[in-house]
Amino acid sequence: MTQRDFVDKVTASRKVNGSRYWSAPVSPEQAAEGGCGVIGIACSERIAGRHLLQSLTQMRNRGNGKGGGIAAVGLEADQFGVTPQILHDDYLLALAYLDESARPEVERERIESTFIIDHVRRAPRMEAYQELNGLDVRPPEVYQYFVRVRPDVYENFVNTHNLGGKDQRTLEDEIVYQNSFKLNQTYYASIGEKRAFVLSHGKNLLVLKMVAYGDDVVHYYQLEDMLAHVWIGHHRYPTKGRVWHPGGAHPFVGLNEALVHNGDFANYASICEYLSQRSIYPQFLTDTEVSVQVFDLLHRTYDYPLEYVIEAMAPTTELDFIRLPADKQRIYAMLQKSHMHCSPDGPWFFLIAQSAPVYEGSLHRLIGITDTSMLRPQIFALQDAGPGGPTIGFSASEKQAIDAALISLAEEDPRFWPRADKYWNARGGSYTDGGAFVFSVRTDANGDPAMICTDKFGRVVKSENGREPYYPGKLNDVGNENTEVMSLNDQIRTVKGDQAGYGHVVKTMNAVGNMDAATNQNASILFNFFVENMSTWNYDDLIRHLIALTQDIRFDAPEGVAIETLTLLIDRSYPTGKIRRSSMLALCDQFLDSVLENIDDLPTDLYTTYRSGDSLSVPVTNEQTVIVDGRDFSTEGKESLSQAIVQLHRVGFRKIIATNTRGHRFIGNGLGSGSEKLRIDVYGSPGDYLGSGIDGAEIHVHGSGQDQLAQIMKSGKLVIHGDVGQTFGYAAKGGDIYILGTAAGRPMINAVGRPRVVINETCLDYLAESFMAGDPLNGGGFVIVNGIHRDEQGNIHDLDTPYPGSNLFSLASGGAIYIRDPYHQLSEEQLNGGEFKEFSERDWDTIQPHLRENERLFDIPIKRLLAVNGEKREPGDIYRKIVPRKIKALLAEEAWVAD
Repeated sequence: MTQRDFVDKVTASRKVNGSRYWSAPVSPEQAAEGGCGVIGIACSERIAGRHLLQSLTQMRNRGNGKGGGIAAVGLEADQFGVTPQILHDDYLLALAYLDESARPEVERERIESTFIIDHVRRAPRMEAYQELNGLDVRPPEVYQYFVRVRPDVYENFVNTHNLGGKDQRTLEDEIVYQNSFKLNQTYYASIGEKRAFVLSHGKNLLVLKMVAYGDDVVHYYQLEDMLAHVWIGHHRYPTKGRVWHPGGAHPFVGLNEALVHNGDFANYASICEYLSQRSIYPQFLTDTEVSVQVFDLLHRTYDYPLEYVIEAMAPTTELDFIRLPADKQRIYAMLQKSHMHCSPDGPWFFLIAQSAPVYEGSLHRLIGITDTSMLRPQIFALQDAGPGGPTIGFSASEKQAIDAALISLAEEDPRFWPRADKYWNARGGSYTDGGAFVFSVRTDANGDPAMICTDKFGRVVKSENGREPYYPGKLNDVGNENTEVMSLNDQIRTVKGDQAGYGHVVKTMNAVGNMDAATNQNASILFNFFVENMSTWNYDDLIRHLIALTQDIRFDAPEGVAIETLTLLIDRSYPTGKIRRSSMLALCDQFLDSVLENIDDLPTDLYTTYRSGDSLSVPVTNEQTVIVDGRDFSTEGKESLSQAIVQLHRVGFRKIIATNTRGHRFIGNGLGSGSEKLRIDVYGSPGDYLGSGIDGAEIHVHGSGQDQLAQIMKSGKLVIHGDVGQTFGYAAKGGDIYILGTAAGRPMINAVGRPRVVINETCLDYLAESFMAGDPLNGGGFVIVNGIHRDEQGNIHDLDTPYPGSNLFSLASGGAIYIRDPYHQLSEEQLNGGEFKEFSERDWDTIQPHLRENERLFDIPIKRLLAVNGEKREPGDIYRKIVPRKIKALLAEEAWVAD
């Protein structure tokens, strides 16, 4: 039987379900838009649900309590009371009963008649759902059935629809799929009382959801200790559809996959029509449901490889399509002609947990797909412990959610650490990686798991180095149940116990510092000492020197020297020898915390602390720095970290350090004018809207920023020692912004006045759309894009292209883009409203001061920026200037004149 014959016959078999079940699309007045919170984790070893819980808890402000859910793939058989063989062979049919009295009827009519039941399990739950604050709707009672298709049902299905010759697994999948449709239609989707519906029905795949937040689902169904290879979690915010009911929460299922969605799309009605033509009918009236129905149709029914499924849902267009190899263009053109009608149109980001059928062992996937408009936030990450250790991958709405899970894991298992090796944003439809990434956990026939990350095209994505990570404890006994994990204090006591060896380190460190120099000069000297020696150190050496730095140096202001030295170690890139950079950064974070905690115990005239509940007091001196631990404050609202910073500024503090930020939003907001002398340093993983609306303040983020940074910024300075998320600088009116890494999408949209921005790597797309910042040579604004990357070892490389997107300076009417493009790779087709203009000496005089400040902040020499293959060039040979194209306005009568 050909695949075409199978598709036709299966489509015909679904017609017995009847189009009468298809409800009309949701009308526009029923639609609302918003952004959800999503998190996906895939690991070569099964991990517990409590680590997903921490991520969901920190992203709670991305939900509204009207829908939350989780999916888990690659489960632990013992936890469900079944054998590994049953877990592997049986379908796990999870049913939600809103009316438990319906259970006997449902089991008789739709389960026992179709399946052999090998095991039934009532899902654990809290005794009283009212214990969860704000839970208005009683969660469903959930039963989990491990089932196999009855032989007589199978034979009847094959004979009735003439499907002989197709493999048994494929046909049994279709029987399960159609049975669930009928069950949902009878007991939930039809007009009348809603009594039960199918949560999930795949093999080794479980979905749980309810009208609540995602973390409420974990708590209510007691998933903290449940183990899985792949997890996804979701907080709902309003999107299209009748969503505020249990069946309307995410995830939604096809058969082998569960999908969550951040965003919405405009062509819900047309996709419903596309599906109905193939005898597939939505039952829960949301755009997310039809998304997974399309995925299931393309992948399971049409049997497309995953690459083609992704292309059909997120088509490659414009310049990216042109840059594809000819064979890809041919195939992708056919896919687009055939399936453009089912491509979701609008801002969206999909996360999919999949239990993929394989002949031997098992295959579990986490798939992240970004649409080409890139209006929804997303970030990916990878941590690989190397041979013998776990590999873990993430995709989420925010970096802070990924870090939350890593922190939670590291607190229990020394084989994980709180920093990923690699973080990155995806550019939807990119010709380089497709804007989609797949984390695949494959378990072989012997039960040995391994995980790899690949892009849309199947190319492997690796962490940037293979250096040995740091395990706190007995290095050689990692994985042994008797391994003891050392606390930081235990490590310090152990190192200091070697009085001779440690004393030599302390003496050396005191000798390299200049006792008469200012604090920042001492820090610079000590930082250079670390850099010069780290390539020869092991972790024991590094820890000895970090202990000496934070405890026993004899400078006039040792706390300041330690803080500034550690900050340089965190911010800069340099050779680390045998030491893995992400492990080194995690150690620096740990020692920085220890310094700040010591200040909490022993405040000085130069440093003090402020905690939630403390009474406000004025600074002892104008130079006193106040340290605020983000863990003491809520992420937003009256008791938030951002409000604490406003209050501290009002009583006179001009130097504020915010530590342990974990998704805290609005940092630097609400300060008003008169904040010109204020500096805020931010450590950790801050949340959205940092620096928005600032008017004079200076903010340094010692890591990456999130979305919507510096919106409506008026004046001041924002320095990001990493990447930034979506739409930073939206409607900014002024100020200086320096970005070490890459901007995701749509930075500086609708900016006016005189903002000056330096982006050292690149922007994924839509840079400076509708930019209206005047003449840069006469006080107006501009953006500099350097198109370089500094690797982990401090080496500076030119990017393959200085700007990968198809939309640069679209609809701009003022300002300029100065882009470092020595090979003239940027084309006219990418400008969409801009034009190249000669780069003059006045242009160089305008941008040079900002490049000098960029050099001071990030150690990126202007000399290197003006070099090509090691040879010095003139600025005009390196930088290209882009300005808005002048468009002649037509008079009304001219517009009517025919060509």
